[in-house]
Amino acid sequence: MKIDESMKLGSQLCFPLYAASRKIVGNYTPYLKPLGLTYTQYIMFLVLWEKDGITVGELCKKLRLDTGTVTPMLKNTEKQGLIRRERSEEDERVVVITLTDEGKALYKKAKAIPGKVGACVGLEKDEAAQLYGLLYKLLENS
Repeated sequence: MKIDESMKLGSQLCFPLYAASRKIVGNYTPYLKPLGLTYTQYIMFLVLWEKDGITVGELCKKLRLDTGTVTPMLKNTEKQGLIRRERSEEDERVVVITLTDEGKALYKKAKAIPGKVGACVGLEKDEAAQLYGLLYKLLENS
């Protein structure tokens, strides 16, 4: 069967993005597992450590995830005693997420992770910066 060049796996931009993403996320696992975190919980904590007390909607927007994905993660993380979910006093429909003392303490345990994972990537600092810029450009344009 003859297929168009555009229909080959090697011609797809999505495939190396997908495969690279899986590889990078996999590099986090040995560092996150001892902390009892998934990668998605980890990126959620990155947001919360930067700005505690945000709404579920703000968190979803920052993580580029929908509430159907975020809500079960929040429930599990709350059961772990790392966050609290409370209804906003101004608007009962809004849920605010705050870190517990345990969630704040997790920051010190996780602080070395970016450097450890960065060392596994195999890119020079300027290459990583270029890739970062291109990926965010792609995200903003799509």
